[in-house]
Amino acid sequence: MKQEKNTVLSKKWKFPRIVLLLFLVLFLVLIGQYGYLSLSSKVYGRNLRGYADDRMTVEKILYAKRGTIYDSNNLVLAQNVTSYKLIAYLNPNRTTDPDNPQHVVDPHKTAAALAPVLDAPEEYLLERLLKYDTDGAYQVYFGNYGSKLTELKKQEIEALDLPGLDFEESTKRYYPNGTFASYIVGYARKGENDVINGELGVEAEYDELLSGKDGYLMYQKDPSNFKIPDTMERRVDAVNGYDIYLTIDSSIQRFAEDVVANITETYGPEWMLITIMDAKTGAILASATSPTFDPNSLPEDMTYQNPIISYEYEPGSTMKIYTYMCAIDKGTYRGDEGFLSGSYTTGPNTIHDWNDVGWGTISYDVGFEYSSNIGALNVVRNFLNKGDLKACLKKYGFGAKTGVELSGETKGNIDYNEDVEIDALTTSFGQGISTTAVQHLQAMSMIANNGYMVKPHIISKMVDSKGNEIITDTKSNAKQVIAPATAAKVRELMYNTVTDEWATGHPYYLEGYDIIGKTGTAQIYENGRYLEGEGNYLTSFAGMWPYNDPEIIIYAAIKKPYSRSSRVLSEGVKELVKNISKYRNMYAERPIESDINIIELEDYKNTNISITKSALEDQGISVYVIGDGSTIINQYPKKGTKIATNDKTFLLTDSSNFIIPNMFGWSRNEVIAYAKLTGMKYHFNGFGYVVRQSVIENSPIDPKNEISFDLVERIDLNNVNKEEKEEENE
Repeated sequence: MKQEKNTVLSKKWKFPRIVLLLFLVLFLVLIGQYGYLSLSSKVYGRNLRGYADDRMTVEKILYAKRGTIYDSNNLVLAQNVTSYKLIAYLNPNRTTDPDNPQHVVDPHKTAAALAPVLDAPEEYLLERLLKYDTDGAYQVYFGNYGSKLTELKKQEIEALDLPGLDFEESTKRYYPNGTFASYIVGYARKGENDVINGELGVEAEYDELLSGKDGYLMYQKDPSNFKIPDTMERRVDAVNGYDIYLTIDSSIQRFAEDVVANITETYGPEWMLITIMDAKTGAILASATSPTFDPNSLPEDMTYQNPIISYEYEPGSTMKIYTYMCAIDKGTYRGDEGFLSGSYTTGPNTIHDWNDVGWGTISYDVGFEYSSNIGALNVVRNFLNKGDLKACLKKYGFGAKTGVELSGETKGNIDYNEDVEIDALTTSFGQGISTTAVQHLQAMSMIANNGYMVKPHIISKMVDSKGNEIITDTKSNAKQVIAPATAAKVRELMYNTVTDEWATGHPYYLEGYDIIGKTGTAQIYENGRYLEGEGNYLTSFAGMWPYNDPEIIIYAAIKKPYSRSSRVLSEGVKELVKNISKYRNMYAERPIESDINIIELEDYKNTNISITKSALEDQGISVYVIGDGSTIINQYPKKGTKIATNDKTFLLTDSSNFIIPNMFGWSRNEVIAYAKLTGMKYHFNGFGYVVRQSVIENSPIDPKNEISFDLVERIDLNNVNKEEKEEENE
């Protein structure tokens, strides 16, 4: 009996012992865990102090402001601005107070109100606004229509007082002049994490300096996300990007872009470029290109190349300048010696002059003026040794990058086979090699500067966030490459090429302006062969002025225009020469130019037409008032443009009564400017100045009817009397 009692007691105490044992084990585990947590720097691979700090620490990025790009007259060409993206909240659950709705209550009304403000199809907007009904969307955006909105556009939308609309704020790169100098300025786009990155031109070449360096702010927060007072704060201020000032002169750029636009409209080329450089410093004053682009509205998948530095092409006869230069500088050239023009045969190949038959026996000097291929190849055969020409071209900067401060520069190719006679001979007149436009600018600087070459550059200065300036040193870049006598002789040949009425450059002759230069017409090599046909050529002009001491170098090229005529470029180039000469007062010593003043236009919008017109006319400006209103609502040229005395300025008034003035003697550019302001449709026959218009003066402008204008390349308006003008307009 006693044994049974003990057995029962034993069973009763067995369970408490197990519980006690488990409790002791658990207690030891807890003690061990506590010791592990207390003594170990890491717990299961994680730093608990760092984890706590991370949860309680706020780190904000302090974004650097991207630098602004200016022209040489401090006109803004690229800057950062705040932009907005429109959001529409569709879910009705956002609204808790019916008197203060937080979602789009009426999609139809909202779409109708937004359509004219966003310049978007109402149907598209309505489709987006009905996404809650169709797809259960909480919110929607409106694609390109609702993106990159300005502050003014945002205020216009807010004034509609439509519920459920909101905006996302961001910074974007803005180009206030649109297509103006687009390839030089380039563009920058947002990439990952909304970081703005330069992709072309100065924006790309100086992306790091323009971007600056972001900073940060770090502090401790409480559970309510407020900063904890008296805790340590770390702050590294952002360093804003450099402001960059270009050598581009916006007035000269405008002259060049007008000419390029007009020639493109008339001759429809595949592409065209005109670049203008200060001969003494290498500063690029203007560079206009067609086709162009607006960096404010870039297709997402589109990339661009700057034609003046990235397009490589066979230059044609402009290379004869350097073939002759090489022989002259070597001292072997005999310009009065004769050669038989027309053709030259080497092996199975026969080379012809551009007119096939030549001009009989002529001197080498005349051969340059007439742009004889046979003359150029005979310069290589008779005055140079094997390898001389390639060595000269390399010395003149061809086959290498110039180092101009633009992204994407290529070096061309002059690595022809010196042991193959035909290769060396065709190189003499610019065939079988490739060059870039900026290389021609650099090489021509030797001719302008008595043998000294200056490097083309586009940057004038850079200013950091503290106002410290970095000035571009151009003088140290100059180096003497050819003898002064060589440069003088080449200038003489180029002068004769323009002034001799039988020479190829005579279409560029402009009385009193002493233009010198050389033309080029090159076949285009594509898909393993040279193209044939009227328009399958690349026409170019390399020139400078004035003759005795050139100040300005100009290089123009046009690919596949409708016409092969040298006049494709000549009238536009001459117009540029006149405009630039007046603008820079290059001939101030001449009495005919002594009364020219340069005036910088102001913003005349919202001013009284009578007062503004009188003030401009007092300064010698020819003012054309458009409409019969009393207040100015638009103008051409724009604010900040520098114009010369007697240049036309158009002032558009708050009126819709537009008439056709007598446009006899107006330039093509002036007609286009008038048309843009009034909505007039027009058509040109020819190039130059108006001698006839299809509608008589004072007729009202009908936007549906096109007005035809006959233009001539040269016209002496002083010799046309008033009666003749009236007859032509009738």
